[in-house]
Amino acid sequence: MSIDNRQSIIANPLGATWDGAGVHFALYSENATAVELCLFDNPTDGIASAQFPLISGTDGVWHGFFDGIPPGQLYSYRVQGPYAPHDGHRFNPAKLLLDPYAKAISGSVVWNDSLCAYAHGESSQDERPDLRDNAAFMPKSLVIDPAFDWEDDRPPRRPWNRTVIYECHVKGLTIRHPDVPHRLRGTYLGLASAPILDHLTRLGVTAVELLPVHQAVTERRLAELGLTNYWGYNTIGFFAPDGRFATNGLGRQVHEFKTMVKILHRADLEVILDVVYNHTAEGDHLGPTLSFRGFDNSVYYHLDPNDRRAYRNFTGCGNSLNMTHPRVRQLVIDSLHYWVREMHVDGFRFDLATTLARDVKGVDGALEFFAALRDDPVLAQVKLIAEPWDVGEGGYRLGRFPPGWAEWNDRYRDTVRRFWRGDAGQIGTFASRLTGSGDLFEPRDRGPCAGVNFVTSHDGVTLHDLVTFERKHNEANGEDNRDGVNENFSRNWGVEGPTADAAINLVRERMKRNLLATLAFSQGIPMLTAGDEFGRTQRGNNNAYCQDNEISWIDWDLDDSDNDFFTFVTGVLAIRRAYYPWRRVRFFNGGPIDSSEVKDITWLRPDGGEMEDTDWRDDDRRVLALLVHETDERASALHTLFLAFNSGTAPCDFRLPPVPFGGQWRRILDTAENDSPTTVLNQLTVAPHSVVLLAVEKQ
Repeated sequence: MSIDNRQSIIANPLGATWDGAGVHFALYSENATAVELCLFDNPTDGIASAQFPLISGTDGVWHGFFDGIPPGQLYSYRVQGPYAPHDGHRFNPAKLLLDPYAKAISGSVVWNDSLCAYAHGESSQDERPDLRDNAAFMPKSLVIDPAFDWEDDRPPRRPWNRTVIYECHVKGLTIRHPDVPHRLRGTYLGLASAPILDHLTRLGVTAVELLPVHQAVTERRLAELGLTNYWGYNTIGFFAPDGRFATNGLGRQVHEFKTMVKILHRADLEVILDVVYNHTAEGDHLGPTLSFRGFDNSVYYHLDPNDRRAYRNFTGCGNSLNMTHPRVRQLVIDSLHYWVREMHVDGFRFDLATTLARDVKGVDGALEFFAALRDDPVLAQVKLIAEPWDVGEGGYRLGRFPPGWAEWNDRYRDTVRRFWRGDAGQIGTFASRLTGSGDLFEPRDRGPCAGVNFVTSHDGVTLHDLVTFERKHNEANGEDNRDGVNENFSRNWGVEGPTADAAINLVRERMKRNLLATLAFSQGIPMLTAGDEFGRTQRGNNNAYCQDNEISWIDWDLDDSDNDFFTFVTGVLAIRRAYYPWRRVRFFNGGPIDSSEVKDITWLRPDGGEMEDTDWRDDDRRVLALLVHETDERASALHTLFLAFNSGTAPCDFRLPPVPFGGQWRRILDTAENDSPTTVLNQLTVAPHSVVLLAVEKQ
């Protein structure tokens, strides 16, 4: 291979860009004194096959163009500059660094003390640099050929009120499916295989939300315990699809990810990525130097203003990305643009999103960065979802994101769980969550679709475990069960864990139906967690982030053994699609829908009277009903629905309201599986621990 280094005319774009004749390399470091490009023949090589200095250009960009370098070339960098931790600088040219803009990364981190930039064993811990070369223990960046035949790919662009999210893990969803070809299990292509597509379309979801697929690193502590960061919330490459989920072959991850997206789009499914821009895999000041820290520590991370040796840790993961610096903001925006333009994804869920709004004074009250993202012409086309909190002071920001954003609503999760386990004093809050959490979103002129409703997620117990365990069981995580939240708002209904007691299992199955029926019939955007549709268990583990095994992987045998529950879930999602009141884009206001004076929503007691202030304040109340009248989007049909909830231990008789426009009440769903006639007259008996939905059928 003949390589000719020619000075490039421009320093953008950042990263490694192949133009058919060679590669343009560019990176940012405002405090470096020299940058060296290193080429490698194999991911595990400790010695470079060639080394070239880059040219210092304007605005801190180092760059160069090299003729003859093809796609598939492995490369990384060494960066010189001051090693002065108390001034925020941690340059060390002995450390090979991954390109922050790498489009693919090959190989894995092999843990070794040489991965740290400081000399171990010093009394001051990180006063002196470590001079050992780490190249043999580092993965390598990879030059890619971006060409891909997207054919007639058309993103579904489904409106929020018709969106049902399915949160899943690429490997966990596919690794145990018996009908997925063996070589595709655990991969992007496996997720796009016919058996998985068939399951998703039968279920009735409209979008897959993938746990992190950016290149990630397993922490040293986990690796030494024989565990792995299975979830992937430990990013090192914001542009690179994680190679864990590709079939064998150097650089296959980019092509296979694009193929997955194209196939999912053909099935009318959107692809949403869970993205982690709040921190990186480099940990705290004693963590490894893998990329950002070695390029310019003082730029990429929030440093303690009183001691720039230390990091400000708003994430609980050791560091926080410094979004106040324009080049770091550019990195995030460039990454988002890349995944939309080049990888055709349909949206993003931002992990610990509040961190991205932090500056030296704390949380930016107006969250201008997120408003700017929503107004970005590229990102305005896709779905943006915030996890609206971090672990720093003032970090809980639910309901405070700008219009156009959706937010994970953990208050929905907790209220629904507490209502169904029988906690006192939940009626008023439950009603608000059921109708879109207007108390959280309406004050900022946002609608019900501002909230992503869920009763379970990857972070916590599964639906089956929510009704099976009252305590967390995280012993397998190697932290003596200290990790994970202590309060799940769960209930085991008589026995901790699995039981052969038929009566207990009957209640548990009904409670699972109640929880998912509530989710389907709530205003807002519903999100299911993969496997909940047929009773997946994590054996009580509520923090399975490090369990890359049967604890986390979906057991597809349950799909056959618990088919009735899968049928139930598909049924409630079909009901949601059929009746517009569950898919409103504005809040109910309790006012008349037209000149008839019939109100859009009425909250009812069992005796048929409207709920009054004293009823809402009754902490012992466990029953509630609502009557809704609403025309559909095209104003072509009027939907009149009666929905009753009973989380108590005794049956409850409800007096039904008269049908204002003629017709009769017909039972659409009963989670107690009542075999009584579907036609209902003027009184309805709701069994303990159950939900009943009636709809008016025209005569």
